[in-house]
Amino acid sequence: MPPTINSTVEAVTNAIRERSRPYRDRYLARLQQQLDAYPPRSTLSCGNLAHAYAACSLSDKQSIAGMQAPNIGIINAYNDMLSAHQPLQYYPDIIKDMAHQCGATAQVAGGVPAMCDGVTQGQPGMELSLFSREVIAMATAVSLSHNVFDAVLCLGVCDKIVPGMLIGALQFGCLPAGFIPAGPMPSGVPNKEKALVRQRYAQGTAGRDELLAVESASYHSPGTCTFYGTANSNQVMVEMLGVQLPGASFVNPDDPLREALTRETVRRVLQAAENQQMSQSLGHMVSEASIVNAAVALLATGGSTNHTLHLVAIARAAGIILTWQDLDALSGVTPLMARVYPNGEADVNAFQYAGGMTYLVRELRSAGLLNEDVITLMGSGLDSYIRAPELDGQGGVQWTEQVTASLSPDVLRPCSRPFAAEGGLRIISGNLGEGIVKTSAVAGPHRFIDAPCRVFDSQLAVVEAFERNELQHDVIVVLRFQGPRANGMPELHQLTPCLGSLLDQGYQVALVTDGRMSGASGKVPAAIHMSPEALDGGPLARLRNGDRLILDTDQGSLAVVLDESEFLGREPVRPIAPDDDLADSMGRNLFACFRAVASPARLGASVFPHD
Repeated sequence: MPPTINSTVEAVTNAIRERSRPYRDRYLARLQQQLDAYPPRSTLSCGNLAHAYAACSLSDKQSIAGMQAPNIGIINAYNDMLSAHQPLQYYPDIIKDMAHQCGATAQVAGGVPAMCDGVTQGQPGMELSLFSREVIAMATAVSLSHNVFDAVLCLGVCDKIVPGMLIGALQFGCLPAGFIPAGPMPSGVPNKEKALVRQRYAQGTAGRDELLAVESASYHSPGTCTFYGTANSNQVMVEMLGVQLPGASFVNPDDPLREALTRETVRRVLQAAENQQMSQSLGHMVSEASIVNAAVALLATGGSTNHTLHLVAIARAAGIILTWQDLDALSGVTPLMARVYPNGEADVNAFQYAGGMTYLVRELRSAGLLNEDVITLMGSGLDSYIRAPELDGQGGVQWTEQVTASLSPDVLRPCSRPFAAEGGLRIISGNLGEGIVKTSAVAGPHRFIDAPCRVFDSQLAVVEAFERNELQHDVIVVLRFQGPRANGMPELHQLTPCLGSLLDQGYQVALVTDGRMSGASGKVPAAIHMSPEALDGGPLARLRNGDRLILDTDQGSLAVVLDESEFLGREPVRPIAPDDDLADSMGRNLFACFRAVASPARLGASVFPHD
């Protein structure tokens, strides 16, 4: 029996329920209307059906037409450019085989784009990254709109792919759904060694050959990158939402348990589809309680700051109003239990070895930090999520082992002895707006900075100033016009080696931006997602070089030290139109309609209207 729920977790969950009630009620009513037309393909004409199964085998045609057995729609993000998604090439055949064994059918409903932020860092393509989430959501909805499916399986892992699939699939929330990952690649060069070479390259003491060699030794095989960025944070999130099987997140691609978990996911969603119970649908699994559980797990592990956008947007797609204030309140009572790069030196394989999600859930649950009133792929509650999966000797999977102790206390610790008392996520506010700071990787001496600012309007300008030795002093770098409406809110990880080098030289350094730093946020304190963004006349547009800024991450404050009337009297700077003839290349012009309507970062930086 789990202990009494933590009072803050309970209060936050109840507050979310109360403010979400009218929106959530409308969402659930819409799902009930969808379910009333179940099975979906019963409304299709003979011509519709013939088109839908024309390429199927005779037995599958008979099954789909007969409507007596479920038909799974597979949404696949496979490509062989992303290491995390390359293994997904073979998953549809495994899923179809398992569906046939269960007397059902499965079809690939559609594919979604899957770009890699690691490839586009510092490149023009990065301006498409965040809004690819919206494209993926729409592609998921288009794929499922054929209305011939009784359940959904989403095959995706990385940054915007999983959130996009969730947002899209939630439009068909009357259907049961499951997520299936590929797992992380084996460990390569230690992350600390890689980071040092990156800094040396930024300083000009390492050549391109050395840098490429260490990067290639780090990202070296099929599977998810092993640092704790957004891709691996996604896995924590979907497992805690209950739409991924317990312990499925960090099993390597070549482990036989990987395929067994995939097959078991098929069996579970088919079981839910056959029962035709609304309570087992995706829209009910993604609830106020499970959203809070996902947030707590992300905070306890030092998860990606991208989820201050994604989790908000996912929640809204299910009629749930999650705020940054909710995340801040939960962070205040959630202990930081894990140290995984960039919040430590270990990688996710070390986290998995230490006890992984099984131990994490057990500890958080024992501390009363998780809601128990949730529906998962395993049924009601979290009992199954404190047990580790293993092969049952017949090619199947069973959950028996309870992980009661961490095997690596330097990587994963109990709630009673955490790395920090709080989750390391703070809302920053003051006369420069509102933003987010991830403090879990920031050492104590660097959490308070009082320094003049240097204002830039592009990443390249920051790098060039660093190379000219113009930033070798205490400085708060302000990078503006990087918000969702300005240029799609690109990730700014390209700046990490430069700013990290300045920090290592003994200077007090921080970053303030209306852009993103993602899961790669590291040791340099960064106030990110500043809202309102500079393009909309936000306060960052009034800053000038040399203005004194004070960033206090422990107190959650950021301010310019200037007379209020003088500051507000300044005319906001407007972005200078690029003189580059290729400014609208790389597809960036196609996303102008997204930039024009994007919501502020605090509302998920989404282009979708929500109730």
